[in-house]
Parts: sequence; C-alpha cells; structure tokens
Amino acid sequence: MPLSASTSPSNAPAPIGVAIAGLGFGEAVHLPALRSLADAQPVALWHPRAERLDQACAKHGLKGYHHWDALLADPAVEAIVIATPPQPRFDLARRALEAGKHLLLEKPVALEADQVAELQRLAIQQGCSVAVDFEYRAVPLFMQAKRLLAAGAIGTPWLVKLDWLMSSRANPERPWSWYSSAEQGGGVIGALGTHAFDMLAWLVGEIDQLQALHHTAITTRPLPGGGQASVDAEDVALIQARLLSHGGTGPVPAQVSLASVARNGRGCWLEIYGSEGSLVLGSDNQKDYVHGFGLWLAQNGEAPRSLQADADLRFATTWSDGRVAPVARIQQWWIDSIRSGRPMLPGLSEGLRSQQACDRCRLTPWD
Repeated sequence: MPLSASTSPSNAPAPIGVAIAGLGFGEAVHLPALRSLADAQPVALWHPRAERLDQACAKHGLKGYHHWDALLADPAVEAIVIATPPQPRFDLARRALEAGKHLLLEKPVALEADQVAELQRLAIQQGCSVAVDFEYRAVPLFMQAKRLLAAGAIGTPWLVKLDWLMSSRANPERPWSWYSSAEQGGGVIGALGTHAFDMLAWLVGEIDQLQALHHTAITTRPLPGGGQASVDAEDVALIQARLLSHGGTGPVPAQVSLASVARNGRGCWLEIYGSEGSLVLGSDNQKDYVHGFGLWLAQNGEAPRSLQADADLRFATTWSDGRVAPVARIQQWWIDSIRSGRPMLPGLSEGLRSQQACDRCRLTPWD
C-alpha cells in the first residue's frame, strides 16, 4: 500500500501530484496503478464532458476539470497522464509542456512523427520528464526475453516473426468510433503497430527499412444513433522490415502481421530465430496482455523449454486486470525520472522512432 502523509518519514518528499486526462484506459488502469505508488498520488481528473467527469469524480473522490487551462493552472497538478483518444493528444501535451507539467503519454503519442518531434524539443526546453506507455517493456517475461537476448542465448539473430492477430473488431456490428477513423488516429497500426515497432527496436534492433501493405476489411459500421458510417482506418497490416541488430552483427529480417479483425486469432506471438537457438514469447489471451504469456527457449538443437521470469523482474503486486501492474511499473520509472532528472525510458525518443515506422507503413495502402 502507498504510504500516507501521516506515515511517511518526515524527511521524505511529498508525493508528486498527478492528474489523469481521459476516463477510459485512464480510469480503468492508470488510476489504480497510481494509487499503488508511494511517491505519487492522483489529485484530479480531466474529461471534456462534464457529466462523465462528475460521475468519475464522485466515484473516486477526486476533483475534476473539463477545461484544460484550468487543470494546468492548478498548482497541485505537477504531472499529467494523458490517456485520451489520439487526435487531441498532441495539442493537450503541447500546452501541458508549455505549462511545465511532466507527462505520461499513451500511444500513439500523436498523429504523425513531426508532432512527436515537436513535443520532444519542447520537453527538453522545459526540462520536463515525458514517458510513453510502452508497457510491454515492463512485463516480466518480456524483460526476461530482453535479458536472454542481451546475454547471447540464441547467438546472432537471423529472423524475427511477430504475429499479432486479434478479434476485438471482428464483429461488423461493433459501433463506429474514433478507432474507425484514420484522421482521428484509429486503426491497427496505431493500436498495435506502435507497440510492435517499439518491441522490435528494444529487443532486436533499430528499424532500418520497412515496407507495408494495409487493408480495411470492414468498411462500414453502425452509428450509435442509427445508420451507417464509413471506416477508413486499416484493420489489417502486413509489414516486412530490416532491423539493425544491437550487437552490430548485421541486418535482421522481420515479418510482422497485425489484425484487429482476426476471428479466433492466435493472439500475440513473437518468434526470434538465431544462430544458436530460438526464443518464442506468446499468448492467445485476447483480453489481457500479462496473464497468459509464456516464454520458451531452444538451444543447440534441443527441444524448447518453458522459462519463468527471474525473481528480480517479477511484479511485487498483481491485479486481476493484468494491465495494471506493468502500467504501475512504467509510472514508477516515470516518477523516478522526475525525481532524479535522469532521462525517461521509454520516452519521446522511443515514441518518435515508433511513430516514424507507423508513418512509413501508411505510405503504401493496399488497394
């Protein structure tokens, strides 16, 4: 449990006051994660719709704002989690940085790479710590895979294959939302590709070359109030890339398949094949990206063996919703960065690299 002001040592700094903007993932995941930290505390909520905001504030005992400038003027708000839909995120983040607020941004950080670069310049100018919620970096088995690859467990990487085949939007009766609109930042490239590109760069190496085909399988969806609306955001993307391995051993070809309309899809499976073995990390759990993952290592022609995360990588606390624990770990890294002044990882450099890959994907539509 987090230390309260009455139980904190007298010489300990006061918890950092954090506001949460956005009441979807923000309320369901970021809020319980924040409340688990000893050196940060939620102090306010923001949402543009007053009725929705009032409901959340009453439930959680927090003050609320539906005017962004009023939130920024609150001296109790030292940092902000921006977990809104993608379209307004850049403007909200820019104004918050101008006000000197530290930020934790959901992904995609913005709608295009130039916007992310602008936020990066502004954060440096203002001396603000900005985290990007690439939470797979905080999942124990992913961290274990990183450790094994860095130790040379499979030798020189030769091939990477990532299948991320989800069924979340396979039902054509699911109503139209911002996810259906490319202009509003919707689509599988922003939802899954941002994570996939960061994952590949973190585990194997920088993306050097990339080609993509993308497609919209479900082209209309019902509107909540009746009628149909067109869908122009992609729900399938097939990507081929060349990675530059961390070890400087040369280029590594990678194949990535993303879908949000894969009925009975296999979930998320990452396979890395090398000169001395192979590493497989995967889960068919479509609802929780922590519970259900397994990690298998095969070396020197032996059968794959299942591995667990080392003790120092495991979560001290878990929730029934597996999303909360890795987000809490990202939040703690962010708070540590704010306190120490050290650069945040993952931050805007990683967000920019991922967004550049997303932008390149969208240059070649599949007609």
